[in-house]
Order: sequence, then C-alpha cells, then structure tokens
Amino acid sequence: MQPYFFPYIGYWQLINSVDVFVVYDNIEFTKNSWIRRNRILLEGRDKLFTLPLKKDSDYLDVRERYLAENFPEKREKIISQINNAYSKAPQFYNVFSLIKECVELNQNNLFEYIYYSIIRVMKYLNIETEIIISSNININHSLQGKHKVMEICKFLGSDVYINPIGGVNLYDKSEFASKEIQLKFLQTEEFEYEQFGNPFVPNLSIIDVMMFNNKIAVKDLLDKYRMI
Repeated sequence: MQPYFFPYIGYWQLINSVDVFVVYDNIEFTKNSWIRRNRILLEGRDKLFTLPLKKDSDYLDVRERYLAENFPEKREKIISQINNAYSKAPQFYNVFSLIKECVELNQNNLFEYIYYSIIRVMKYLNIETEIIISSNININHSLQGKHKVMEICKFLGSDVYINPIGGVNLYDKSEFASKEIQLKFLQTEEFEYEQFGNPFVPNLSIIDVMMFNNKIAVKDLLDKYRMI
C-alpha cells in the first residue's frame, strides 16, 4: 500500500489483519490521493488538512518528494486545528501528544515523515505486524501495478494477498490464482461512535477514532471488517 498521513481506520484494519505489510516508497506520488491529506471533525463537519509540498515534477516517487520549505509554519496551523477540533474529546490527553509529536517531526522527506507516523500509531494501538519498505525488496522495481504486487508476494513467499475493497476494480482473483496467490479484499463494516452528540461522520482520519475511543474500543473497531 501507499503511505498515507493518519489514514482512516480501514488502513489500520488492513495492517492489523496481515502478517507482513509492505508500504510503497518507490511508487509515483499521486497528487490527488490521500497520501498527504486527510479529514478531521471540526464543528460537526469534516475538515480537510493537507501537508504542503515543495514544487517538483509530478512523476517523482513518494520518497523523492519533500515537504514545502514553509512547512514549519504551516504545521502549527494543523496542530492548532486538531487542538481546536478535539480539545474536549474524551481521549484528547492520551492522543494529542502523539499527534503533535508526529506533526512536529523534524523531517522534510515526505515518505520518511509519513512513515514515522504510521509506526507511531501502530505502537500506540499495539499492532505488531512486520512492516517492510518496498524499495528494500530485491525485485524488478520497474514492474507496475498488479505485476509488481505479485512479484513482491512471490519474493516474500506469500500465498495470500489482501487489498482494500477498492481493489476489486484493479485486481482479478483468477490472475493471482494463476500465480498460486489467493487474493482477498478487506471491506470495513459500518459502525458509529459518539462524536460530541452530533450526527456521525464516517471515514475520518484515525485521529478522530483515537480521540473518541480508548485503546480497547479501537482494538474492537480494528476487527470490524469482512473479507471478500
């Protein structure tokens, strides 16, 4: 999977459900993806926050992109937004320091910056899945899409590959089966939790989940999915 900045709970369900999670660093950065942005709850509505990037070629890999030079100023705005949004949330004092630590990380490489937050959230949630960075895998990295996925599975000796439900439009089970790999898709079940007594806003950043739910409750939510 691509690295995402504080992604929604489905991403963490995927990490938690597998033995090995491969995070792409040598994949082309997608401008309109969720790699550098996500949504929090602010005044009862979803609010987008975005990491500003240094202007560069649109064809560079994630590991070749860098945060904007003025990010030290911009990140204070992100921290302030999160503080304003969740200062009265039940788990604020347990979670805000973690979020602040990740946002204030002194690192301007986009991949390394996001990767740090992934590892820190995993530690907070006691997820012990092995994480491998894709460029460290000895395969032909000129491969693209499903061919690269299958080659990674082959190299790691995996006979099961799990992708989020959105992958049903990208990958075909019979093609993976021809390589002796069982393809499964993870679909997050619908659930709700209390958000200041307002109508529930789903699929927000894991920040929202952690702010309103203690660790035990979040662990329960990590199991609310089905495999297709």
